[in-house]
Amino acid sequence: METVFSKTKEKMEKCLISLERDFSAIRAGRANPSILDKVMVDYYGVPTPVNQMAAVSVPEARLLVIQPWDASTLKEIEKAINVADIGINPQNDGKVIRLTFPQLTEEHRKGLQKDISKRGEEAKVAIRNVRRDAMDDIKKLKKDNEITEDDQKNGEKKLQDITDDFIKQVENITKKKEDEIISL
Repeated sequence: METVFSKTKEKMEKCLISLERDFSAIRAGRANPSILDKVMVDYYGVPTPVNQMAAVSVPEARLLVIQPWDASTLKEIEKAINVADIGINPQNDGKVIRLTFPQLTEEHRKGLQKDISKRGEEAKVAIRNVRRDAMDDIKKLKKDNEITEDDQKNGEKKLQDITDDFIKQVENITKKKEDEIISL
């Protein structure tokens, strides 16, 4: 039964990691290099992440500077950023690309908060689905007479405690991201 718990924790941990990755890509009015994580540049026929082709820096709170190691890729990087539709128009001066993050309007903030809340709820659903699968595994162990009824009850309670802990972590991560949006 311990393997059920370890697999469950591992899957729930992946849900948290996925949520944090999603949140890092949300533009919060502050320059964040992780917004470029999903931007792939066609580099000699191979889709390549921007951070493997250029130095990405944050000289100011609302400015991201991308300086390619190979100057001939500047146009391709600019094109990939436009295609990725991250909501910011790149400014190419021939040497570097600048991404200026606009101030968030109140309306945009509220939209981001709704999106954050929705993604938080989706993460909770994913965690509950993991719990359901683990409960089925425990019931199967009982059906196959590998554990007693008391073991099943204790296992289900422990599973619920694990789930509650991960749900609380999702709520904390979501609250932290919402506070970040509000404070800008």
